Amino acid sequence: MGALDNLISGPRAQDAFLLRMSMEPPWSMSAEDEAPLTIVAQLEGHSWLLGGEQLVRLEPGGLAVVKGPDHYRMADDPDTPVSIVVQPGQQCIALDGRSLLNEMMLGVRTWGNDRHGSSQVLVGIYNLDSEVSRRLLRALPPLIHLDADDWDSPLVGLLASEVSSERPGQEVILDRMLDLLLMTAVRAWFDQPEHDAPGWYRAESDEAIGATIRLIHEQPSYEWTVAELAAQAGMSRAAYARHFNEVVGEPPMTYLTNWRLTLAADLLREPDATVGGVAEEVGYATPFGLSAAFKRVRGVSPTEYRRAVLAQTTGLR
Repeated sequence: MGALDNLISGPRAQDAFLLRMSMEPPWSMSAEDEAPLTIVAQLEGHSWLLGGEQLVRLEPGGLAVVKGPDHYRMADDPDTPVSIVVQPGQQCIALDGRSLLNEMMLGVRTWGNDRHGSSQVLVGIYNLDSEVSRRLLRALPPLIHLDADDWDSPLVGLLASEVSSERPGQEVILDRMLDLLLMTAVRAWFDQPEHDAPGWYRAESDEAIGATIRLIHEQPSYEWTVAELAAQAGMSRAAYARHFNEVVGEPPMTYLTNWRLTLAADLLREPDATVGGVAEEVGYATPFGLSAAFKRVRGVSPTEYRRAVLAQTTGLR
């Protein structure tokens, strides 16, 4: 499994918020839900999206990926005043505080001010609660914008045809399709030469380094050494270490350690996790070994990290 596969298979959508938005001008919406990641795909008509310092026009086939928790705005025209506010938990209100949830609900996963609105938009919202996924978020700019001619994928159309359907297993199908859409969009963005793709992504196209990164991801508990990774790549130890650093931007053992600790952080979120069990799963011989590395890199022990995460999850302090 490659680096991008791992980064997206880790944060798989689960009960993601997904709907078709049907709007007729004039309209303007301020998204203040602070979701970690939002995908917006234009199906018909056009929309304007203002995220950070970027203002983009979405045409049919166009797509945007917005990184939270910063707010963004969508409208039929940049000058249209905001009339709808989306709050955390996908609560939609008017400027006077009145709930618009039922008033603008048009059907199964369909929402807007006009069922036959000239602007049809697909919106998917990820609630990413994963250390693996945060590696992906750190690599993304605040706003990704792809025009129809920047990428070629049938996924938007397929997702649009499924979003309003209510059949057995539909939530799982929609979640997986949203995963595919995110992966395809991110790959299309990174593949554009004007964008600075992260080292772990560039490594995918390097035959030697890409192969060994896949080994690290597939077998994090194995006692990897630079010499063994170099042998797997068919290179000398010195040449491999130098080339890895050039491609990825950090030494092989640093990459291995960071990957193990990222996986450990996610595993520590599980209700029945133990430091000893997590240490064994990610390649540390003893709980002490994991604790020392975790605290050195993250500033807290695994036990302290786990306690803080569980307290946050349950709303305790």
